[in-house]
Amino acid sequence: MSPVRFPVRPSWAGRNYTLLTAAAVVSGLGSSGALVAGAFAVLAVGGSATDVGLVAAARTVPLIVFLLIGGALADRLPRHRVMVAANALNCVSQALFAVLVLAGSARVWQMAVLAALGGVGQAFFSPAAEGMVLATVSGSRSGRAFAVFRMGVNGAGILGAGLGGALVAAAGPGWVLAIDAAAFAVAGSLRAFLDVRGMPERRGGASLAADLRDGWREVVGRPWLWSIVLQFSVVNAMVAAAETVYGPLVARERLGGPQPWGLALSAFGVGTVLGGLLMTRWAPRRLLLVGVLAVLPLALPSAALAVPVPTPVLVAVMFATGVSVEVFAVTWMSALHQEVPEEKFSRVSSYDWLGSLAMVPLATAAAGPVQNAVGRPAALWGCSALVLLLTLAVLCVPDVRRLTRRPADLPKTEAAGTADPADPIASA
Repeated sequence: MSPVRFPVRPSWAGRNYTLLTAAAVVSGLGSSGALVAGAFAVLAVGGSATDVGLVAAARTVPLIVFLLIGGALADRLPRHRVMVAANALNCVSQALFAVLVLAGSARVWQMAVLAALGGVGQAFFSPAAEGMVLATVSGSRSGRAFAVFRMGVNGAGILGAGLGGALVAAAGPGWVLAIDAAAFAVAGSLRAFLDVRGMPERRGGASLAADLRDGWREVVGRPWLWSIVLQFSVVNAMVAAAETVYGPLVARERLGGPQPWGLALSAFGVGTVLGGLLMTRWAPRRLLLVGVLAVLPLALPSAALAVPVPTPVLVAVMFATGVSVEVFAVTWMSALHQEVPEEKFSRVSSYDWLGSLAMVPLATAAAGPVQNAVGRPAALWGCSALVLLLTLAVLCVPDVRRLTRRPADLPKTEAAGTADPADPIASA
């Protein structure tokens, strides 16, 4: 009888990569469920839909305010320590949230304050975390590594949201919030065991302001980088308005209720997982050309809601959009990892995050007034048009079309952003 062979992790998935991926999956499971629990916790104390929105905004505003500071600190301090400290803050804030809810003494303002603390934690965690995963693998494997990482995170998000909803119904939101606090504790503990002996020492500038100016120069000095960050400041805002405001309204009035919209969102999640699987097998040479072309399908959900199309068509559209989002995410992060100096990565990442989030609260707040002014179909078609126009404009930037994947043994300063003139677009 031949011996049973158990699957082994790939040779490129070392100890640090495994710890980071496991930590991200654990915290993703808890956080996805907590998003559901937080809203129901507000409603359980008699809060209105406006109160739910205010608590959500209380998390977003400090996230935007502190992102740049978080990026600068992550380039001055050991990134794993910043991540662990941020996880500790999230653990404490969620634990207090859970205690208040379980004790039946929670007030909306208290929930808002604790949500704000969670936003602060994320503002310091995200820029530090961006560079850590890809720093644990060689350049030739970075795209596959990030794709696998994203598959784990997206899978955890889908499973966590489903389990969170079921647990809220069965046991109440307080216990789901407590599980999220425990998940942050476990994730922080895993990250505390990272082996950072081979990682470069952090040396910041004279001040945080100087570091931020240096990061800004890194962004504006690369047309491909600032143009895509600018593109996504609007694209993300349009997607958020369509999916958080218009989508539920269309589902309620034209598709038969919340179930079809929930199915469509689930299809999007499945698409992201399969998109990640695709990117473990595909390493396009023209990173940004392929990535930006993959943004074009993000115009489809708004158009589908504007018609509106039947539920099966909407589900198919959301699935395809999920796949395309992952293609962009992996190619974008691979380009950043290839082109941005490691010691400045977190600062650049913080500007990327800021651009991605800054206009989202404005867009979601303005969605209702815009609908009242021009009608919902026109507002949705406008969202689609902006996504298409900005994406086509970014494709006109030469560096976006020309930036190619380099061999792993070439330094970042060599041939950065250049293209092989013999490399046809079809080879992407």
